[in-house]
Amino acid sequence: MIDLALARKVLETEAAAILALVPRIDERFERAVALLQACRGRVILTGMGKSGIISRKIAATLTSTGTAALFLHPAEAVHGDLGVIQGDDVVIALSSSGETAEVLRLLETIRRVGAGLITIVGKPSSTLGEAADVALDCSIAEEACPLNLAPTASTTAALAIGDALAMTLLAAKGFRQEDFANLHPGGKLGKQFMRVEALMHSGKDLPVVKADTRMRDVIYEMSRKGLGMTCVVNERDELLGIITDGDLRRLMERTGDTLALTAAEVMTRNPATVQPGALAAQALHVLEQRKITSVVVADGEPKHAIGVVHLHDLWRTEMV
Repeated sequence: MIDLALARKVLETEAAAILALVPRIDERFERAVALLQACRGRVILTGMGKSGIISRKIAATLTSTGTAALFLHPAEAVHGDLGVIQGDDVVIALSSSGETAEVLRLLETIRRVGAGLITIVGKPSSTLGEAADVALDCSIAEEACPLNLAPTASTTAALAIGDALAMTLLAAKGFRQEDFANLHPGGKLGKQFMRVEALMHSGKDLPVVKADTRMRDVIYEMSRKGLGMTCVVNERDELLGIITDGDLRRLMERTGDTLALTAAEVMTRNPATVQPGALAAQALHVLEQRKITSVVVADGEPKHAIGVVHLHDLWRTEMV
């Protein structure tokens, strides 16, 4: 029989372990973040067994948020990989007991080269905790394992501390959404953070007419470019407005003599625009907020239309 009460107990125990960490976000945590922020080399994560797996995840999170980090297996380190640790680096060592032999063997090298040392330990008074520049207390009341043996709540707590370090460091460094985009060019995140200039219709594919263009030619331009709209510009190619399929339908409902009008008489002035360096996600937000299907990409002041992004372009990136 499957014990659902046990499953709930596991979640409750791990949640309690994380909540118990909140009061420990103190001056020691602040010193740890300051040490990481001042690091001129790389951040090196190390740990054995399950702690090693958590170390890999923390290293990956740091790397993806602008801090060069890597995982060093402590057993491999003493068989030739110790040269990875340099004086400008900061080592973050994880150990629930603080007495993991393979990790302790790294201490002599860390001190000799002058690297910084942060430890995430279940026992701050342990050998590893005492050796650290900053020891972060990751102790727990109990494991979520019903035998109180398998690392469960302890690894969850260590991971949570790692996330807290990474996110606090991210903010301290002024890491921006644009920086995140540059580090995630692939996958769904990469598509979400593509630049508008990589998606827009530009050059000969940009629908554009002059303000005095007659509606017969406006309709032809809209039909030829196939975006359901056209930009309207003056003689200096400054953006004046746009005309959409919706504008045409509303115009035909009001008057039958549409072909005699000019683009300037029909256009919607001050259209929504985005800059070429804007993220695709920002363009999608404008489209959704305005309930429109196309947005003009413009730069300069006065604005010059350099492209158009259509909702279909975002569909092709699997953003919507």
